Amino acid sequence: MTESGADSRAAAVRAVAAVLGHGVMLEAALEAAAAAPSDRAFAQALAFGALRFGHRLRRVAVQLLPRPWDDQKPAVQALLLVGLYQLEYAGTAPHAAVSATVAAARMVGATGAAGLINACLRRYQREREALLAGADETQAGRWSHPDWFAEQLMRDWPDHWERILEANNAHPPLTLRARRGRISRDSLAAELAETGMVTHAVSFATDALDLEVPTDIRSLPAFVAGRCSVQDAAAQLAAPLLAAGPGMRVLDACAAPGGKTGHLLELVPGLSELVAVDIDAQRARRIRDNLARLGLTADVRIGDAANPQVIGEALYDRILLDAPCSGTGVIRRHPDIKWLRRPRELPGLAARQRDLLQALWRHLKPGGRLVYATCSVLRAENMAVVQGFLRETADAVDVTNSASLALTGLPPLPEPRGPGLVLLPGYAGTDGFYYACLERRAT
Repeated sequence: MTESGADSRAAAVRAVAAVLGHGVMLEAALEAAAAAPSDRAFAQALAFGALRFGHRLRRVAVQLLPRPWDDQKPAVQALLLVGLYQLEYAGTAPHAAVSATVAAARMVGATGAAGLINACLRRYQREREALLAGADETQAGRWSHPDWFAEQLMRDWPDHWERILEANNAHPPLTLRARRGRISRDSLAAELAETGMVTHAVSFATDALDLEVPTDIRSLPAFVAGRCSVQDAAAQLAAPLLAAGPGMRVLDACAAPGGKTGHLLELVPGLSELVAVDIDAQRARRIRDNLARLGLTADVRIGDAANPQVIGEALYDRILLDAPCSGTGVIRRHPDIKWLRRPRELPGLAARQRDLLQALWRHLKPGGRLVYATCSVLRAENMAVVQGFLRETADAVDVTNSASLALTGLPPLPEPRGPGLVLLPGYAGTDGFYYACLERRAT
C-alpha cells in the first residue's frame, strides 16, 4: 500500500533530480514527472520550493550526510531538498513529511537510501536551530543563491543586491493582462470579483491586474475565451515603450512565446504588418497558439533573427528585440535558474545580444525606434551591451528617458548608471527587466 502523499513527493523528487542531475528546465521536468492530476499542484509546489530554498537546504544537508554532497546521486539530493523544504518552509506536518518522503525514495528507485533519508530528516527535527545556523554562516546558505550570482550582484548593484536576493525568494504574483478590444481592465476585475477573486491594478501598466491569490489559469473563463493573458507587469511595458502607431511595420524579434506580440497587436490594431521571429520551431508554435486564443494574427517566422535571409530586405518602423539572456531577472518564477545558469555562459550571451542588436539595426528605418529588452539584472547583458552599441553606431540615439515619460505611475527605481530603464525585483513588485529605447537618426 502506498504511503499517503508519496506519489506527489515522488513526482517532485523526479523533477528536482532532473534539474540537478541533467540540467533539465523545471517546467519540462515536471511535465516528464507525470504526476496524476490530483498530485500535480502539490508536486509543483514542492519542486519549486525545494529549488527556491535549495542552496540553503543543501548547506543543511551537507552537515547531515556521512559523505560529500557531490558524491550523492541526484535522486538522493532531490529527496533531501524536498524533505527539508517540507519541514522548514512548507508547513507540512513533520510525520507526514518524513514518512511520505521516505516512501517516495522507494518509488524513485532509491530504496537503498530510504534509511539515510529517514535519519537525516529526523536529525534535522532534533537539531534544526544549530543546522540552520551552520548553513547561514555561508553566503549561499544565508541568501539561498549560488555564490557567483550574489557576488556579481554586489558588484553590479552595491546598494541593492540584498533586496534583489530577498525578492528572488518571494512567491511572485499571477499577473494578468486584459485583452484590449475585448475587455477593459476594470471589467476584467469585476468579472473575477464575481467569482470571489481579489485583484489589484498595477499603477504603471494600464492593462495589468495582480491576483491576490494565484490560481490555475486554465480554470479562468476569461483566459480560455481570450479576454486576458498571463504576463508580468514589467513585460507589459515593452509595447508602450515601442510606441508603434497605425500603419507602421513592426518586427518582434525573439518573440516566443508571443506575449509581447499579442500586446502590440492589442494596443495598435491598425498596424500595417507585424512579423514575429523565433529561432525555435516549438516555441514559435506557442506564438501562433497564443495569438489564436486572442483572435489575433501575425506573420510568424522560424529562424535566427540575425540572419538576413529570415528578415529579408524589409525595413521596419519599430523593432522589438527581446534578447536571449541569463533570465536572472525572473528567478522568483524560475528558481531552477539558480541551479542551471553558470557564470561562464555570460560572455557568450552578451556576444549574442550584440550580434542581434547590430544585425537588426540594419532593418530599422531612419527615424524609427528599436527597443532592446532583457529579463536579466546583470549589467554585462544590459547597460554594457547598449553602451558599446551606442559608441560604435553613429546614427543611434538613446531616447529611453523621454520614452519613459509615457509610463506614468512608476515608483522610484534604482538609477541604472548607464543607458536604459531598469526594474529590479523588489522595487515595483515585478520581475527584473531592462529596456533601452534607441532611435535611428533620420538622414
